[in-house]
Amino acid sequence: MTRCLLIAGPTAAGKTALALEAAERLDGEIINADSMQIYAGLHLITARPDENELSRAPHHLFGCVDPSTRWSVGEWSAAALDLIKDIKSRGRTPILVGGTGLYFHALTVGLAPVPEIDEASRQRVEALTEQSGMEALRAEAERLDPVSAAKIKPADRQRLQRVVEVGYATGEALSSFHGETRPLLAEPDWTGIVIEPDRSALYARIERRFDLMLEAGALDEVADFGRRNLDPMLPAMKALGVPPLLAHLRKEMLLEDAVLLSKRDSRRYAKRQLTWFRNQCANWSRITSMDPGEAREQLSQILDRKS
Repeated sequence: MTRCLLIAGPTAAGKTALALEAAERLDGEIINADSMQIYAGLHLITARPDENELSRAPHHLFGCVDPSTRWSVGEWSAAALDLIKDIKSRGRTPILVGGTGLYFHALTVGLAPVPEIDEASRQRVEALTEQSGMEALRAEAERLDPVSAAKIKPADRQRLQRVVEVGYATGEALSSFHGETRPLLAEPDWTGIVIEPDRSALYARIERRFDLMLEAGALDEVADFGRRNLDPMLPAMKALGVPPLLAHLRKEMLLEDAVLLSKRDSRRYAKRQLTWFRNQCANWSRITSMDPGEAREQLSQILDRKS
């Protein structure tokens, strides 16, 4: 297969196993498309591939970014395109796998050419939010870009801040850039697969996996991470499980409550991911089983049809 293979799906759906199966079949190399797995220091809690899995195929963009920084969709896209070109030049198949819908959207639909946000604008927006609250942030977003603001949920601080940052930095509405998008990958150059399992089975796996993470040392990992005293608004500080476990370590919450909250947040995130991929990737092939053998068979059938 000379095309890129894109494997998307919700957390805990079995993406890593299927990516490895595809890599071994297609002589492929795996590129991370998960916005939390790019950050160093959170191996267990973000479910990055383990040493055995890493040994089965070359892996790229895992744990490669310091968590004190923010990596944008644009930065990920540029790095991924460079890797795709390099992997193809060696006659191998790029396999992009993850759960971050915006990454796949950038590749297959396009990335709005929004300029980089200067630090002064970013700090101005942070100050507005901290001093005046979410209502003031939303009011400013509605003033600068009513089209974008109308599409954002009331509590979505990150997206509201993005709208205001773009307005401050460029003097233009974020929505004004969206008409200029172009796919980063031409449609003949990729095949897309979404893992879309039964929701109740997925939720059960999410809960089991979090227990296994704790048994493997995830609490110690988060404790080490917390000692860096990073800005709580940084993306890595919002990784699933990190805020509740840090609250427990600060003695603000019992461990059992932190675990329940982490599992709940993971289930809710998986629900949002399923909705995103159902709406945004409606024409992609589907793998519906979480049974390893059945999922491999469904993958094989898809690859046979696309080859």
